[in-house]
Amino acid sequence: MRIGFIGLGHMGSAMATNLVKAGHDVTVFNRTPGRSQALLALGAHEATQIADACQGEVVVTMLSDDAAVADVAFANDGLVASLSRRAIHVSMSSISVEFSKRLAQAHAQAGQAYVAAPVLGRPDMAAAAKLFIVAAGDPMAIDTCRPLFDAMGQKTLPIGKEAWTANLVKLSCNFLQGAIIEALGEAIALISKAGIDRHAYVDLLTSTVFTAPAYKIFGGLIADDKFEPALFAAPLGYKDIRLWLAAGEGQRVPMPIASLLHDRFLRLFAQGGDQLDWAAIGGLAAHDAEAVQGAAKMSSSL
Repeated sequence: MRIGFIGLGHMGSAMATNLVKAGHDVTVFNRTPGRSQALLALGAHEATQIADACQGEVVVTMLSDDAAVADVAFANDGLVASLSRRAIHVSMSSISVEFSKRLAQAHAQAGQAYVAAPVLGRPDMAAAAKLFIVAAGDPMAIDTCRPLFDAMGQKTLPIGKEAWTANLVKLSCNFLQGAIIEALGEAIALISKAGIDRHAYVDLLTSTVFTAPAYKIFGGLIADDKFEPALFAAPLGYKDIRLWLAAGEGQRVPMPIASLLHDRFLRLFAQGGDQLDWAAIGGLAAHDAEAVQGAAKMSSSL
């Protein structure tokens, strides 16, 4: 299939690589130059402007947020202006529900199809073509894109005919992972301060009642207190929590745990944690406990 791929970050580069390896004719574009060399060596083509990536049947975007997608979708030579009628835009980014609705409307008015297909998984899963893909939109457009999804992921999960529903589901998954990170951080902080080996504790958890990958991945990072290099940067996690809160406000659904996570990210950023993996919010409880202990010792010595 002849496709364009826009967005060559950690995830996008791996996903585009798997499309090339699967035999698709891929033209890549990245707003920041210099990230396409490995793909070009595999046989991909490079677009010098957005319109050059819009000449095929499908264009895939894998970008950081609403603003980044808007820059490529609504530019003068952007997706809406450049895609042919009946071509498909597959947005695999984590974006807001409202912006996804805006994209769907703009593409429909231009006679184009729009599929939201955000992914579940970290860069190692992207490289191994083991992502889970949550897809929503016109069923025929999703079927057209199946060969692409099969090349990038281990399972595609259609969730509905309205594209924005896939974005809401993806945000819910990141909210739940954030809640897991915070809960693990608090539990590990307490058992560790009580003198229990944190690594043995995480091994116990993840080999018994909490065997899901999220507990293993984030439990290990928190136990090691190692949040660099960031595979999913904290500002991206914060962005998704804000979008989840906005969706909750739109539906008048209270989100007390999401509100807590929002403040935990602000606490992390206040201490200079902008470059860390989002799992770093799970390290805050231990650091706060150490600070409290230190303050208590200082007080008792006065």
